Amino acid sequence: MKRLTLCSALLLVLTGCATTGDLEETRRQLDQVNRQASTRLNEVESKLSNEKLLEMVSQLEAMKAEVAKLRGDVEVLNYNLQTTQKRQNDLYNDLDGRLGHLENSGAKPMPATHGDAASGSADGGAATSPDYDKALNLLRARDFAKAADALRGFIEQNPQAPQVAEATYWLGVSHTALRQYDAAIDIHRRFVERFPDNHFAPEALRNIGNCQRDLGQMDQAKATYKRLIKLYPKTDSAQKARQQLAKM
Repeated sequence: MKRLTLCSALLLVLTGCATTGDLEETRRQLDQVNRQASTRLNEVESKLSNEKLLEMVSQLEAMKAEVAKLRGDVEVLNYNLQTTQKRQNDLYNDLDGRLGHLENSGAKPMPATHGDAASGSADGGAATSPDYDKALNLLRARDFAKAADALRGFIEQNPQAPQVAEATYWLGVSHTALRQYDAAIDIHRRFVERFPDNHFAPEALRNIGNCQRDLGQMDQAKATYKRLIKLYPKTDSAQKARQQLAKM
């Protein structure tokens, strides 16, 4: 009986030892899993953090590039605006100078030179036309749209009138003032071909060059200015053409 009791006690002790060992092993494995999980979690968090940082850096660089592009666009727009304003001022100053001749001469056109009588231009003593005078008055008032219509109507209705040459020139000027550059070029070109000795021929050529310049046709404008200088070298128009060429 005592021997049985002793064996039972020993078995219980052995069983208790085995259970404690298993528990410790389980705890060790659990700790290891926890450490691995913690390490993996840190790695994932670090990766996510790095990816987010890289994404933010990429977005920032893209924003910087966009800002730089916008600044460049603004600079280009400012330059274009300044260039356009300068050309507009030059155009209006030029027109004021041309129209000043009309205002100073009253209703009569400018006196003819360089064989204008042979080319069909009116001289200071030529009889005036009410329709032509009306068109000139519209020019003096800077009503270029109505002036263009009036001049065109006068030319169509009076193709043989002595004022047709100058009316054609002023028609081209009107279209220039309206920034209808293609029409102005065509009108002035036909004017120069038909009336090469008219005192307005040099100015018509210069206006062609100016219109081509404002249309961005730089090569054509240079060629026109050079042609003007060659054909009319001693005129004020040629001198202005030289100045314009020096800027191009």
